[in-house]
Amino acid sequence: MTAPDPLSFTVRPLDPLADAPLVHRWVTHPKSGFWQMSDFDLEQVERAYSAITAHPHHHAFIGETESGDPVFLMESYDPAEVELVGLYDALPGDAGMHFLVAPADTPVHGFTRAVITAVLRKLFDDPETLRVVVEPDVRNAAVHALNAYAGFEIAGRIRTPEKEAYLSFCTRKAFENSAAMADRPAVGR
Repeated sequence: MTAPDPLSFTVRPLDPLADAPLVHRWVTHPKSGFWQMSDFDLEQVERAYSAITAHPHHHAFIGETESGDPVFLMESYDPAEVELVGLYDALPGDAGMHFLVAPADTPVHGFTRAVITAVLRKLFDDPETLRVVVEPDVRNAAVHALNAYAGFEIAGRIRTPEKEAYLSFCTRKAFENSAAMADRPAVGR
């Protein structure tokens, strides 16, 4: 099986009650430890995503394949309002991002790369988004490599309430020139 084209994914708003059982399985899976919800029960997941979807500056989405199978979780947020407030100097046009690929029994080579490409396309589809900001745990080597593939550059270390993280940025231009976009059409301007 080959990885899907990033353009084949659809992204829909997460429904915190209807999607909670699915998201609970994903965020509590042993491979999802960096998501920091490993010990959450279903009700805690419902509450967490109810709070996110009710917040005016934080949003959650489910990514689906062409056949409608849910395969990833995506969050976007305004880092000047939530998550990174006071930890760096946010600029107009900054968009914070988290994503989690659903655990799979049979991994598909390139699937996670397709997901991060789809997530960044979704964010950069908004003409107001000039730069995407992430803060992955410094120990998460796999995501650092993935972020580099998509055009992120590490700006430095920061300490969040939950972790020691690498503050990283991806501009629209860096994404367009990244390995993730090689041989793909440019993101709209």
